[in-house]
Amino acid sequence: VMQCSASLDVLFLLDGSYSIGKGSFEKSKHFAAKLCDAFDIHPDRVRVGMIQFSSTPHLEFPLDSYPTKQEVKERIKRTVFRGGSTETGRALKYILQKGFPGGRNSSVPEVLIIISDGKSQGSTAVPALQVKERHITVFAVGIKFPRWEELHVLASEPPERHLLFAGDAEDAANGLYSTLSDPVCTATAPGCKVESHPCERRTLETVKEQAGSYVCWKGSKQPNAVQASLCPFIRWKRVLIKHPSRCFRTVCPDPCDSQPCQNGGTCVSEGLDRYHCICLLGYGGDIHCAAKLSLECSVDLLFLMDSSAGVTLEGFLRFKAFLKRFLQAMVGQDSPVSVGVAQYDDGVKIPIELGQHKDTFSLMKSIDALNFSGGRTLTGRALQYIAQHGFRSSPVFADVQDELPRVVVLLTDSKSQDSVAEAAKYMKDQNLFLIGIGSSFMRAELATVTGSPQQTIVYSDPQDLFNRMPELQRKICSVGNPEGCQAQSLDLAFAVDASSGVGLENFLHLRHFVRSSCLHFIIDRDVTQIALVTYGSRAHTMFSLDTHTSNSAVLQAIDQVPFLGDSASAGSALLHVFSDVMTVQKGARPGVNKVVVLLTSGAGMQDAAAPAQQLRHNGILVFVVVIGDTERDTLLRVAGSPNYLVHISSYAELHYYQGLIIERICEEARSPVNLCKPNPCMNQGVCILGPGSYRCECHGWEGPHCDTRVLRGDSPRSPALPPRSPVQWSPRGLQHFSRALQHSKRQ
Repeated sequence: VMQCSASLDVLFLLDGSYSIGKGSFEKSKHFAAKLCDAFDIHPDRVRVGMIQFSSTPHLEFPLDSYPTKQEVKERIKRTVFRGGSTETGRALKYILQKGFPGGRNSSVPEVLIIISDGKSQGSTAVPALQVKERHITVFAVGIKFPRWEELHVLASEPPERHLLFAGDAEDAANGLYSTLSDPVCTATAPGCKVESHPCERRTLETVKEQAGSYVCWKGSKQPNAVQASLCPFIRWKRVLIKHPSRCFRTVCPDPCDSQPCQNGGTCVSEGLDRYHCICLLGYGGDIHCAAKLSLECSVDLLFLMDSSAGVTLEGFLRFKAFLKRFLQAMVGQDSPVSVGVAQYDDGVKIPIELGQHKDTFSLMKSIDALNFSGGRTLTGRALQYIAQHGFRSSPVFADVQDELPRVVVLLTDSKSQDSVAEAAKYMKDQNLFLIGIGSSFMRAELATVTGSPQQTIVYSDPQDLFNRMPELQRKICSVGNPEGCQAQSLDLAFAVDASSGVGLENFLHLRHFVRSSCLHFIIDRDVTQIALVTYGSRAHTMFSLDTHTSNSAVLQAIDQVPFLGDSASAGSALLHVFSDVMTVQKGARPGVNKVVVLLTSGAGMQDAAAPAQQLRHNGILVFVVVIGDTERDTLLRVAGSPNYLVHISSYAELHYYQGLIIERICEEARSPVNLCKPNPCMNQGVCILGPGSYRCECHGWEGPHCDTRVLRGDSPRSPALPPRSPVQWSPRGLQHFSRALQHSKRQ
């Protein structure tokens, strides 16, 4: 809400009659207090007073009573409902006689804000005209279900710029500022402009309708005779009547439009020209989320380096260089991290004990002194030894329990010559967190050793290893904290196979997987929105993107999702997601990456390739998770790429792949986004990109998203307005619009 800082006298005229009622009077007070946020209240700038009227007007407080915004709002809050008939004309005559009590006698612009349902007991036309002839700007604000015709009479010209609705306080405050911005208030902020858009005024009217006929008796011309006849049966009915109108609002560029936050950070606006970035773990070196080269988490960190013949001398030296560069960058003088280094081949040595070095210089000298040994690759034995001896406390403190998380980083580039499964299980039982680093051909063994692909870092070439330093930093500091996408904005939909081919028991596995996956995201209107669709032969939306705004609400809703149990059609599910989930009307936000995760048994995939391609064409990633045996070619056509396909042999193993799936989703969330995909324009509107924004070109429709049909024929329309309003929208501005649009549709 922008602020008016001019010299201005503002008088609120609040309807306190019985037709308003106490409940709506409280809403009027809330609205008046909210409008005060748009004024710079000060004795030399904006002064505010209030009159309550019903049968008679009553001065609540004059304009010179309260010099600050907080005092005015507190006094409005204490105003008591009086009750009585609605004598609006008498209240206007009171103002004509007394002026603005405590005001500056018309030496500054005067603004009268009438908040009423417009159901006056007498005529208001003459006193309203006389008030406006005194050059008082009159805003008429409808409350409850107002009589807009009377409010039109009260409001200054043009009425569409002076009629407001108290039901949406922030929008009305913007509307009031938009009208006063030129010439009364200070100039509009740079880049902001007043624009029009179609809007609706609604009210309840009591109308008479014939409900039918009944037999009645009437007299006749013959003496002592009556005759039967049909008489109409009339009843009174309250109907909602809509009045199409146009509203004028100030639209400003969002400071986040330029996407200033780097490395997947989320930009949060602070007014018209300021913002701050919420950064991912491992970033935050400056306000724009540059890589933050320090380990701020408190852990006991032990590096276990492969020194066997399989890794070669060149590979060993590469690991040493990586270790030196990582520790130089990440571990400073005041770092809470305790570091140790071990190396292995046939045996295991711990040349640098945990916490042995307190300064970086001596630590680097000790790493330089490490020598290549070149024996067999016995990774299993090394892990077992480290679990038993790597984190021993010194004898003095043997009775003190070390509560810090214990992290082992395994650096290897050679397949183990002994079994690693038992050792990996033993490490997990000892509450050690293991991260595996190796080249791409080590991917499968590292996943086995660590127990999860999420705990592995795989590099494609020697230089790529050094590029993975921020990733290692995040994984070390995410011990005990699911990493997820955290601060990254994302619209995420799960499409879950609930067919008989899955079965009830396995469906519960899938449901639990979705539930635990949601724990990795911050569910919020401005960060991550989640939708859930289940399908058999038909798809059903369990909840839409904008249904739930907190993690607890989403988790509770997932627990209620039922099993369907008929045949499967993944194609119908993806088509449903495209047409009925990932849309602006259902809460999807332009400017935010979108991902669909399809969880399927592999049945019913034959019809899924075309709708999956349609989703991708509209900028929505399709991630396919298949449990069981299915033809890979079919799956690839649906996923579009092996990178977005995860094939799991059994439902029991699903949770092992959760970290990998979430990591891939988050990679997508950090990628650049096209504001026009999916198309935010409704009714065949064409989306046209601009710098940091877009606009909708409409045909037969109008509004920011082509959401209002163009009025034809004799329908009222302002001749000064163009047939279309090509309003430009920023991603953040549109998020608020799409939520308002969805709310109005539900109403």
